[in-house]
Amino acid sequence: MNDKKVLVITNMYPGKENPSFGIFVKNQVDALKQRNLQMDVLAITNPKSGKVNVIKKYFIWFFRAILILLTKGKKYQVIHAHYVFPSGYIGLLFKRLHKSRLIVTAHGGDLDKMAKKSPKLLKLTTTILQSADHVIAVGDQLYHQIVTDYSVNEQNVSILNMGVNRHIFKPVDKQLAKEQCGLTGEAPIILFVGNLIEQKGLLDLIDAMVILQSEETNGQLYLIGADKDPAFKKRLEHKIMEEHLQKRVRFLGIKEQAEIATWMCAADCLVLPSHIEGFGLVALEAMSCGTPVIGTNVGGLRYLLAKGAGEITPVLNPEALAKSILNVLYSKEKRNLLIKNGNKKAEENDQERIINRLMEVYFPTGG
Repeated sequence: MNDKKVLVITNMYPGKENPSFGIFVKNQVDALKQRNLQMDVLAITNPKSGKVNVIKKYFIWFFRAILILLTKGKKYQVIHAHYVFPSGYIGLLFKRLHKSRLIVTAHGGDLDKMAKKSPKLLKLTTTILQSADHVIAVGDQLYHQIVTDYSVNEQNVSILNMGVNRHIFKPVDKQLAKEQCGLTGEAPIILFVGNLIEQKGLLDLIDAMVILQSEETNGQLYLIGADKDPAFKKRLEHKIMEEHLQKRVRFLGIKEQAEIATWMCAADCLVLPSHIEGFGLVALEAMSCGTPVIGTNVGGLRYLLAKGAGEITPVLNPEALAKSILNVLYSKEKRNLLIKNGNKKAEENDQERIINRLMEVYFPTGG
């Protein structure tokens, strides 16, 4: 057994009841274990919101962190914190007390939302980023943000997304995939995968479906994801009813990764109409399945879908989104090009390649 020990700190990690919550972190941890690293995880596995629940789960998480810090913290050579705050703050305690090497991964929301909640959080976020031994940005825009806005030495920052597991996300015969998903008929399948929150642009997507309906396009929209915001879910359902789209939009809830991969293979396109997006890993997963991706010109998506890897559409523009969907659904030439370029992009971001680079970040001298 390798004597290198790593502690991963994250406020998002799957549990039995919520298998998709922070699954990208677990995937990375499992891949690192295959490299014979001793991996421990300090995580929150409960995605439930609400003031009382949030206070309770974060208190327990922080208490466990202090316990580990004081009793066995010195055994870890590397602390890898996912999300700058609050995970990075806990990691900073390990670095200061035990001189552990601190790696912090910024995923987007930690800088675009959390850091902007108050001047105090902005200052704390800056301290964490500047104190870390290395900062990982999951996308190009985040990289520039970290270097420029937070004055972090660019030599201490890498662009390194979470990578796609091409053993799970791989092409499957479309008809077989549709049968496994219980889909019948010839209607085009439009798929969304992500949290059901307003920032994901779902209201724009419904408006685009209205336009498609007026064009007599019989596409069916399927939504996979967690109800992170019950109030927004009600607004979304009300809009669907108001626009008489009940028969054309289906909520599928949370799915295991293997199921998501099957749905991606069954779909004619994946649509991500996000208002903000740190990277957009699901887009990469769809590309790996051979499914064309349509995404907005924001955050990491604009880089991920560049050079013909996906169809880029303006943010907050249902008309343009509808046009992009029509183009991808009915232009064989466009579809083939997106599938070809998307597969190349997925290959470049294969999880195994990403893990090789992450190992170099963990142990830069090879020691």
